[in-house]
Amino acid sequence: MPRPLRLLLLCALLALAPGRALAQAAEAGESDWVEYRDAYRQMIWFEKYSKPKQFLLSHYRVRPRDKGASLDGLRLTLNSKAGSLNLALDALGRAVFPFSKAAYDDNAALTLNRKAGQFHFGAWVSIATRADGVYEAADLRLACEQLLAYLRYVGDGGVGGKSCVGVQFSYARHDGEAEVRLRRADHGQSALPPREGPAFPGDVVNNLRLFVYRFAAAPEAGQLVTRNTPLAIAALLE
Repeated sequence: MPRPLRLLLLCALLALAPGRALAQAAEAGESDWVEYRDAYRQMIWFEKYSKPKQFLLSHYRVRPRDKGASLDGLRLTLNSKAGSLNLALDALGRAVFPFSKAAYDDNAALTLNRKAGQFHFGAWVSIATRADGVYEAADLRLACEQLLAYLRYVGDGGVGGKSCVGVQFSYARHDGEAEVRLRRADHGQSALPPREGPAFPGDVVNNLRLFVYRFAAAPEAGQLVTRNTPLAIAALLE
């Protein structure tokens, strides 16, 4: 083979090497991957959303398809020509998404150290938690409305005809110190009763410790006070 053709072939093989390595790892069951560009296109919707969203958080989320797919030890990594970046996952599989033009141009990959078929991947929006643990009831109503408006904006078919009826605070199942109290305008307080269930509708992991605040059952001028920071706050849409 002429030298110029050999050099051209070598360059082509080197360019394909990262993708081949990912594919071989996936076939061996060591990892699996999704295209960074696909994730970017999902996440950019929230960044470009121009309506009020100050009470909302946007994450890239990995969540089990069935109860047998645990999040324990799960690692999500951005692999590009520039190197590898570990994306820390919280207890609910959410990560802060890195917006990178270089990774987009490289057609980088988000790799998982499990088979991707065991998990759902995608953008996830929830209500922001507060470090001081004090939430105005009126702010929680507004946060729920902001989330509902965003879901309608992105065309979520599951929210058609639904309205905001409350919010839900979720904690680890064995967090015995978790507590959410309703503080009324007259300074009287009452504890919300705990229950078990999923952090978000549709989650298969349903053994978290939950506290539900329904707007219709509590005064609008009150506050919700949490003892510990919840794992997440979800909007209740019915």
